[in-house]
Amino acid sequence: MSYRIGSGVDFHQLVEGRDLYIGGVKIPHIKGSLGHSDADVLLHAICDALLGALCLGDIGVHFPDTNEEYKDIDSKILLKKTFLIINEKGFQVVNIDSTLCLQAPKIAPYITQMQTVIAEILQIQVSDISIKATTTEKMGFVGRQEGLVAYATALLSKKHI
Repeated sequence: MSYRIGSGVDFHQLVEGRDLYIGGVKIPHIKGSLGHSDADVLLHAICDALLGALCLGDIGVHFPDTNEEYKDIDSKILLKKTFLIINEKGFQVVNIDSTLCLQAPKIAPYITQMQTVIAEILQIQVSDISIKATTTEKMGFVGRQEGLVAYATALLSKKHI
């Protein structure tokens, strides 16, 4: 069996007047992520991990922020398109491990919902999606609540024919 591992990372500024989407879930907060799409930092990092596992570039290559088609797009659509790309290459997702770095809000109450959204899109079990969160102990741009970061690792396997 052929396995491939990929890693992804994404950063977004936090600003007032935008909604905050993380892991495909809208989270109530005074600030939201700034970006060309809905700026879902976790889904973007997962897309990069999936694409990276197969040496297919990154999310910017496939869904450039210079393309108006992707303006304010729901990042769940980007994850679905990314899943189709890896599926067409003959691979399936084994599991995802991810870490969010943000000072606020606390996301523990939303993790199960995020796992459910991601698992449905990637056609795997909720138990195959790990989402962890940490603060930066009030250090740096994350600690000052100016932005947030997500890291993701994806394990893919060649599909049995």
